[in-house]
Amino acid sequence: MIFRQLFDKTSSTYTYLLASRPGGEALIVDPVLDNVPLYLRLIGELGLRLLKAVDTHAHADHITGLGALRDSTRCITVMGEQAGVDTVSMRVADGDTIDIEGLSLRALYTPGHTDDSYCFAMADRVFTGDTLLIRGSGRTDFQNGDARAAYDSIFNKLLKLPDDTLVYPAHDYKGETVSTIGEERRFNPRLHVRSAEEYAALMADLKLAKPQMMDVAVPANRKVGLDQAELAAAGLSLEPSEISGRLPLKDMLLVDLRDDGERARTGIIPGSLHAPYGELPHFLRSGGILAELARASGRRLVFYCAFGERSALAVKAAMEAGLPPPLNLRGGIDAWRKAGGPLERVAG
Repeated sequence: MIFRQLFDKTSSTYTYLLASRPGGEALIVDPVLDNVPLYLRLIGELGLRLLKAVDTHAHADHITGLGALRDSTRCITVMGEQAGVDTVSMRVADGDTIDIEGLSLRALYTPGHTDDSYCFAMADRVFTGDTLLIRGSGRTDFQNGDARAAYDSIFNKLLKLPDDTLVYPAHDYKGETVSTIGEERRFNPRLHVRSAEEYAALMADLKLAKPQMMDVAVPANRKVGLDQAELAAAGLSLEPSEISGRLPLKDMLLVDLRDDGERARTGIIPGSLHAPYGELPHFLRSGGILAELARASGRRLVFYCAFGERSALAVKAAMEAGLPPPLNLRGGIDAWRKAGGPLERVAG
């Protein structure tokens, strides 16, 4: 496995780059905007293809690199379903998995530091964001933080992991790089409490100054979505209401770009094809199934995903591959469901 821990000195933020092999798909956790050139250089040097970029929560001490990485690599942006951002490509809930080639991360909803905080666990390690730090824990006094919720997240989720689980936090201010669940249980002074009330009292007594970047970072990090209006202005998008009442479509092919887990959770549009976004270059190339279907059937491709971001990127990729201009289903399955469009369960 390729694993890189990268450090931003300004915000003391750790970013993590993972891949199962050189030349394979990659995933990045908690990227910082100022360091995007470094990430892109490293990804290029290792021959990786960045498939997913993940934030553990809406950060207050730096501006996220999600949007810049999406714009540079067309990767899938991922956050928890509680995140109050305008849009990301993929939202996860507690227990969902984030998968790339050869690697899988399990999402753990861990509110407390903020109300949208997640940790992401693998077999031998956990990325704890700001929920659990090395010999510390994330503050709970802003962004809908809740010390009692943080106590529950730490004691009833993270500390239930095996003691030898490696702990990789989003920040460290003392030069530490990694710990374990067992070490934190024994040596973390904030965990030596007997109740949620005692933990809440401890956190309330910290009286910390607000992060220097908070007034800039929080608003910026809530605006990471791709603007789909550009495609609409070019006549390359559809509103769900334009087609939801006339299925099956004789002149269009609906193409679902979401992962299997997303499809199972929310259902699919009847009659749609499945072409996972991560495999899109293969489907669009000459001889690929989407390229051949578009050519042979004469029907226009309509891409959809969860919120319209992946499908907007897919429209651009398809046109660059020489396909007839496809369409983006604006707002994705989320907008389709809200408009009352029909859905069916995934077979099997």
